[in-house]
Amino acid sequence: MGKIIAIANQKGGVGKTTTSINLSAALAACGQHVLLIDADPQANATSGLGIEAKDMSSTIYECLVDDYPVQSAIIDTGIDGLKLLGSRIDLVGAELELVEKQGRERVMTNALQEVKDDYDYIIIDCSPSLGLITVNALTAANSVIIPVQAEYFALEGISKLLNTIRIIKAKLNASLRIEGFLLTMYDARLRLANEIYEELKGHFGNMVFNTVIPRNIRISEAPSHGMPVTQYDPTCRGATSHIQLAHEIIGRDKSSNKHATTTKKQ
Repeated sequence: MGKIIAIANQKGGVGKTTTSINLSAALAACGQHVLLIDADPQANATSGLGIEAKDMSSTIYECLVDDYPVQSAIIDTGIDGLKLLGSRIDLVGAELELVEKQGRERVMTNALQEVKDDYDYIIIDCSPSLGLITVNALTAANSVIIPVQAEYFALEGISKLLNTIRIIKAKLNASLRIEGFLLTMYDARLRLANEIYEELKGHFGNMVFNTVIPRNIRISEAPSHGMPVTQYDPTCRGATSHIQLAHEIIGRDKSSNKHATTTKKQ
């Protein structure tokens, strides 16, 4: 069964989409079968992989609103091991159209049932809001990665997101857990960046990833070329940090599964 990870933070500009694209590609580079779901009407995860609206006959919009089969909407990215369920601007209307739908918070959960066993990881790029589509993503997910920008207002709004996660755990998805807080746009030369990292570690301890994503020009350039940074410049710090993050996640999961197996035997 595939592990579903939502990447969420209602604060914009923290690197959600960048993380979604590059982590998905990094996991695929590590030999995993990955599905990236673009659940943001801005569709930047779609365009960041070089996919245009005209390349898709159907998107996540049709899957959520019209019950279109997810399997039929998934497209190839041209990257070994990485598939995409794309998005386009009409997803912005899905929030209103889902309001009247029965079990509206679980539409994405139900839609993913047919494909979740086909992948090792399903990564969901959430929009910078805590609306109904993000609630759907968190309800469908096993865990959530929270990107945090290394800047003064880094922790602003996190409490609101954590409260939303608590509500979803209580009412919709009891097994949802925080995969980790990921520090992005990190510049080790800046005292403030190091202070933010220490503050995060002080608040959340082991829930903070050891990997940090550096501020790196190659990461910024890659989307304009329609490819993840791991393809655009595999040797740059931006690429190697995402590969390191992928290894950290895979390693945690192997350790967790090994522990679960040992516990069952006892």
